[in-house]
Parts: sequence; structure tokens; C-alpha cells
Amino acid sequence: MNVLPLRFTPTGYVVIFPQDDLDLTIDVLLDIDYGQEFCLASDFHPVFIADLMAAGFLVMSTEVEEEPSDTEEDREPSYLLLPKLHLTRSVLFFEDLHVKRSLKPLLSRYKLEVDRDFERILNRCVEIHGDDWLTAPLRENIRLIRGPDKFPVRPVSFGVYRDGELQAGEFGIIAGRVYTSYSGYYDEDNAGTVQMVLMARYLQAAGFAFLDLGMPLEYKDMLGARNIEPRHFVELFRNARKK
Repeated sequence: MNVLPLRFTPTGYVVIFPQDDLDLTIDVLLDIDYGQEFCLASDFHPVFIADLMAAGFLVMSTEVEEEPSDTEEDREPSYLLLPKLHLTRSVLFFEDLHVKRSLKPLLSRYKLEVDRDFERILNRCVEIHGDDWLTAPLRENIRLIRGPDKFPVRPVSFGVYRDGELQAGEFGIIAGRVYTSYSGYYDEDNAGTVQMVLMARYLQAAGFAFLDLGMPLEYKDMLGARNIEPRHFVELFRNARKK
């Protein structure tokens, strides 16, 4: 049994701090069968966020609702980080990739580009899906992690283009030989699925171990993703993270 004094909120959520050993934190969460997908953190320093990502958390964020006041128009919004360790993780091993017969003729119509339009894709994800979890301070720190300083992870984008026009894209995080998908969108029917297929083939050719798709969803299952329990995911992630 791993030993670490976890800090809990009154509602039962674990609070994580920058000084914590994050791998040990995850080990303890697994040992105690934490049962929650989210932890809480209040420090938005880019090093801390990158370390959370490098430990295997999918880092989300939320605005904190506060009691209304007479100076509501002057109130600065407050935010929390939500490091997420899925109770079931969707993982695509490249040998399992399934491409529907009807999709195959469409693949050659698009060209996959890596990191060509990161900012545009990030902003488009917010336009399409909102900023409930992809909040402004989280987005700003993701941009900082892409900067010249050294971080243990690297945010990247993937986009597919038809006739030179971006039709679908997504961004995520590279940690070692793992790519974790964060958010994506499409502006043309089937382009989103094409983007995922071409991205998976690209990652396989580049020597990645697997594609971490986060929360299980039907369209991910249709691509061949497997739903695995968190202890297995952490073992796979740590082995691939080292390389």
C-alpha cells in the first residue's frame, strides 16, 4: 500500500498541490479506489499543469461560481483546475484501428497537417464546444507550455485540409510516446473521422505506443478503441512516457 496524506474537500474531492509527488498521488488514488474522476487544484502555473499532464491526468478547468455581490460587474472570475483520471479510459492501439469501408474512398481527399494551425484549431474548439472546461486561463497556459521553455509535455494540433482549406482539427498533448486527445471539431461531414484515422496512422508511423482518447464514446469504439480500467492505463502510460 502506498502512503501519502491526501487532502480532501468537505465534499470528498482530493486536492492536489504543486509540491505533491504526482505519480504517488495517482498510486494512492488507485489504492483507495477513489471513485471520483476529478481532483481539484487551484495553481495555474504552466509547470504544474504540464506536470499533471505528464503524470497521466487529463487537465480540465472550471469557473467557480461565487455568491452575488453589489459589485458583480467588477468581480474577477475565479477558476479551478480539474485534473481528471478517468474511471474508464478509451485507448486506441493502432493495430485495432477500424476504418469503415464507406470512409476509405474519402481518405485521399484530405491532407493531414501537424501543428500547422494550432491557435486556429484551439479557438475553433471553443467556438464549437464552449469554454465550460477549456477556460481562458487553461488555454493561456496551454499556449505557454508550447513556448520555448522546456516542459515534460508538448501541446500539438492535427488538422485535415481539402483543397487547402481546414475542414476538421483537434489538439492534444504529447508525453513521451503517448498522444492524449483533448478536443476536436469538424466543419464538413466525415472530415472529423478522416482526421482521426489519418492522425492514428501518422502516430503509428512516428513510433507512438497508443492513442489516448480519454472518455469512452461510441464513435471512438467504432474506430476500434478499447475501454480499459485506470490501473492498466497508468501502467501503459508510464511505460510509454519514458521513451
